[in-house]
Amino acid sequence: MIRKFLILSPVLLLLGCGASQTLVSAESQPIAVSIDLVEVQDDRVSVTIDPGVFSENETYFYIPKIVPGTYSEDNYGKYIDGLTAYDYDGSILPVNKVDDNSWLLTNAQKVDKISYFVNDTFDTETEVEEPVFSPAGTNILKDENFLLNLHGFVGYFKGLKETPYTLTIRAPASLEASTSLQRINTGSSNKGENTYVANRYFEVIDNPILYAQPNSVTFQIKDISVTLSVYSPDGSLKAKDLQPKMETMMLAQKNFLGDINGTKQYTILLYLSQLSATDATGFGALEHHSSTVVVFPQQIPRETLEESMVDVVSHEFFHIVTPLSVHSREIQYFDFNEPKMSMHLWMYEGTTEYFSMLFQIQQGLISEAEFYSRIMDKISNSKGYEDTMSFTTMSKNILVEPYKSNYANVYEKGTLINMCLDILLRELSGGEKGVRWLMKELSNKYDVNTPFNDPDLIDEIISMTYPDISDFFAQHVIGNEPIPYDQYLKKVGLEVTFAEQPGTYFYLGQEPYIDANPANLDAIFIRKGMELNSFFKDLGAKGGDIIKNINGTDITLESMRGIVGQSFGWDADKEISMRVDRNGKLLELKGKAGTPTYKERSLDVEETPSAAVLALREAWLKK
Repeated sequence: MIRKFLILSPVLLLLGCGASQTLVSAESQPIAVSIDLVEVQDDRVSVTIDPGVFSENETYFYIPKIVPGTYSEDNYGKYIDGLTAYDYDGSILPVNKVDDNSWLLTNAQKVDKISYFVNDTFDTETEVEEPVFSPAGTNILKDENFLLNLHGFVGYFKGLKETPYTLTIRAPASLEASTSLQRINTGSSNKGENTYVANRYFEVIDNPILYAQPNSVTFQIKDISVTLSVYSPDGSLKAKDLQPKMETMMLAQKNFLGDINGTKQYTILLYLSQLSATDATGFGALEHHSSTVVVFPQQIPRETLEESMVDVVSHEFFHIVTPLSVHSREIQYFDFNEPKMSMHLWMYEGTTEYFSMLFQIQQGLISEAEFYSRIMDKISNSKGYEDTMSFTTMSKNILVEPYKSNYANVYEKGTLINMCLDILLRELSGGEKGVRWLMKELSNKYDVNTPFNDPDLIDEIISMTYPDISDFFAQHVIGNEPIPYDQYLKKVGLEVTFAEQPGTYFYLGQEPYIDANPANLDAIFIRKGMELNSFFKDLGAKGGDIIKNINGTDITLESMRGIVGQSFGWDADKEISMRVDRNGKLLELKGKAGTPTYKERSLDVEETPSAAVLALREAWLKK
């Protein structure tokens, strides 16, 4: 998963996750789900589930609290209304709601079916403090659009996550369904009714479905059939408009991966938001084994959209390597309501993001200068997070603070961990082996159905490669020592240089140091993931601080805009007082405005590298 949304910026900036069957049905029949997208009531969709016959007298029904790839507890059960159980005579049976995501059926042996209504998440994104990330969310727009991330619509029964499912979906005949979920011909698909099958619950939620006016294109990338489907509210963007860029990009990815196998089918679902109060506000994508959901604003310029799609979709597509193929038991047997997290986000997200950059330079889609610029952006952005935090500890505890607020560093420092490991492996192997080689070796041993043991992976990597890399993992991945990037880049003839550059108080170029909470636009905070300028540093401000007052003015979105405007006329000797909320504690920060500067990092190429250094750089970038 990759995400980013900025509210105060004058331009839109974009970036860019076998149980035993104790309650089986008498004939081991699939769990049958019916979803009605035609008779939408009060912007809600009706869902009915027939689980078959229970052998025990009570059971639990669950809607996921969390789903793979999101690394956040979103409690999709909060969007379920009126869950009711019926016996075979149609009479209502007692149901006890245990918490947001769990319901107890006390007369399970009498249950014929359950039914409930589903509200969509897009409607609430601007109303709640921590909204569901839009690509993991749901949309219900009668007769026009339905974004079915099925974890928001379909639940599971205790002990039956490995039971097959059938899903029958009735939709307006004018809408086209796009998905990688296996569809079976019921003879009524022309009437808007389709039936899908899945081998287990995970397969249900791993295959989102987009219903929209027909706007899709299918093309072949070697042995992969790719479908790109677009929902464009005003109809201005056609899937065929994006096809050339997507086709070029994915062919380059396939060439980069070589014989690392992933999927034979891939579906890209692009949803364009109108940016209204009841539409999506979180932009980016969420990966699945054979598809990805992408959300961007309708207003984005075509050229920017194409560039963003290349960056974001390439990241999500590379997830077919890890964690969708190479992953731990925590991923294989994911607990949607009491999750146990893996310690290897440095690989799941870091390797994936690194590949999404590396393939572009190796396949000639970007220049070396652009690649180096992206590396420096990663280094600068990583400095906005806690640089002495163990990556494996953070990953294992990513759902709680202080690790949760450092999650986005998996795309910054996680990428850099892989870059340094890649250079180190290339050096030790005489240029023959790198991270891509490593992932190929791991994918030969581990796949969709064969997970690794979480605590053993790093030792296994060391045994597969060289003892020399054990110190790197011990110090910089398991340990809390910051990575000396200059030392690794020097191996390939690159030098990190620093220079203090004049800036402004609240912006780095066109990118703001501050942002607003989408659920409360008057809650202005200092962004994490950016190295702050001298103004904020000298005051003692930190990323994540909520600004409550500046020089006696209470901060709202409107007053903050006024202060930003005034700041262009501030004198260096102007006294500044800033009250901030830092993790629930009010702090008074004081100092002079000063002359704001920022630390500019650049990557210079050595003019006369040795033959060995040049060969190592060539192997790293081109081999």
